[in-house]
Amino acid sequence: MRLTFRALSATLTAVAVTAALTASPAAASPAAASPAAAPPAAASPADACAVPPTHEIAEVQGSGDATPLAGRTVRVEGIVTGDFQRDDQLRGFFLQDPTPDADPRTSEGLFAYAGTGLRDVKVGDRVLVTGRAVEFNGWTELSPVTAVDVCGTGRITPLRYELPRPDGVTFEPVESMLLTFPGPLTVTEHYNLGRYGELTVSAQGRLYQATDRRGVDEGRNARRALLLDDGSTAENPATIPYISPRPVRLGDTAAGVTGVLGYGFGSYRLHPTEPVRFLRTNPRPAVPPRVGGDVRVASLNTLNWFTTIGSRGASTEQERDRQLAKLVAAIKGLDADVVGLMEVENNGQVALNALVDALNAELGPGTYAALAHPNPGTDQIQVAAIYKPAKVTPVGPARSSADPVFRRPPLIQTFRYARRGGEQFTLIVNHFKSKGCDGATGDDADQGDGQGCFNAERVRQSRAVLDLIATLRLPNPLVLGDLNAYGEEDPVKTLEAGGLVSVTKRYVPARDRYSYVFEGRSGELDHALAGRSLLRRVTGAAIWHINADEARILDYNTEFNPPGLYRPDAFRSSDHDPVLVGLRLR
Repeated sequence: MRLTFRALSATLTAVAVTAALTASPAAASPAAASPAAAPPAAASPADACAVPPTHEIAEVQGSGDATPLAGRTVRVEGIVTGDFQRDDQLRGFFLQDPTPDADPRTSEGLFAYAGTGLRDVKVGDRVLVTGRAVEFNGWTELSPVTAVDVCGTGRITPLRYELPRPDGVTFEPVESMLLTFPGPLTVTEHYNLGRYGELTVSAQGRLYQATDRRGVDEGRNARRALLLDDGSTAENPATIPYISPRPVRLGDTAAGVTGVLGYGFGSYRLHPTEPVRFLRTNPRPAVPPRVGGDVRVASLNTLNWFTTIGSRGASTEQERDRQLAKLVAAIKGLDADVVGLMEVENNGQVALNALVDALNAELGPGTYAALAHPNPGTDQIQVAAIYKPAKVTPVGPARSSADPVFRRPPLIQTFRYARRGGEQFTLIVNHFKSKGCDGATGDDADQGDGQGCFNAERVRQSRAVLDLIATLRLPNPLVLGDLNAYGEEDPVKTLEAGGLVSVTKRYVPARDRYSYVFEGRSGELDHALAGRSLLRRVTGAAIWHINADEARILDYNTEFNPPGLYRPDAFRSSDHDPVLVGLRLR
């Protein structure tokens, strides 16, 4: 079709071409920065389709990262491949040249910011578009568009694109083109699914943190990933993709994902033009994996279980009740005899007792009892522990540490099997310093090694835990909790070098050994490490994936979450998965 217009151009006068181009305001600013900048275009003349393009789309895109024609008014021809013209969408459309050039560095697609007042188009229309070439925040586009002439129909076959991208290759050469990814692609992040309609998929399975296990390359992670975007510009859109008939989970897969490749907020993003159908390849686990033993010990970060309204947890009584229902369901499902807890409000026993009371109302009076922390510290949150008196008996009082290295002092309690002749073990519940950088200086600042801020402090906390085990002569220690360190980071290595053994590394397959997801990378922040004397009594370990794989729009919050999605079940009761360990103490 481009050849037809090239032939026509030989018979058109220069005056006609000049008139077509000078009809647009040359000094208009990019419409994405000022949507009102694109004035309504006058009605197209009857012979508008006879006015030929001045440039090919590839010429507008250029062979580099930015358009070589920035600021110039151009006229291009293409087939509409993606329609996102609504006011709550991108307010434009994608078009692509059906006769690509021979340069693999130049894209054949382009985004036209149509704004308002221009003729509507639909996928499959052959259009001639006049507008100003701009580079808007890294995205080559026409903005403002001053003329859109529909001159027939056509079809673009999606370009097959394989992930991972080769080393050194970006998406720039296929920017704004219609692509199809044969797949399968695995869901690896959905943090912003409800907020912005975004979801990240990756080739060759989910992505893992590079500091969580050997053999992970962060550069390759980036080349395996693809961000899907629903094309909506609304926050908390009324229609959220991929939640019907069942909310998508991390680990689910799709093949043949097809869409147009846009750019925004520093990332290339595929706007699907065909429905994306995810296979339930990571179904919800109704119960935890079996770990054996006669005593089960669990670790659970409660995601700020607060009874005080409007603090770090629930902001309303309704949210507090919804959160409590989910935590009860999670602990009930774990059916653990001892549970170490993190992020419990540090208000004495109030929040902890409220949780125990709710559990016992569900399971029967006296099923669980709470330990009293002798030194909970001054942080807003504390670590805690609950236990079943029918299964285990505390030996001596609960202990802790006054070492200032602990911002949230550990809770230490020795238990014995409740029946005669049972062996003892010592629970050490921890919540190490987070990776956030607020206040980090010196060796606690980010060292650029992937371990985040305050890694040195977490190492000091690991050493302090080892000192407690040695100086207090703790029998059969079991160190568990949210260590805010991944499996191959220094704090975990310090504990292992001190004689502790990760039971999750021993019993949980590598593909399932994760408890938290950050920026699309799965990893194990929640650990259980046994002393060698206890190791021979460990019968199994598991991570129950009820939280990390679930979208946050399923949690207890009411501010932005669609009300029909909430369920009083264990799924998304927290943002961390619980860890479960089986012990043979008889």
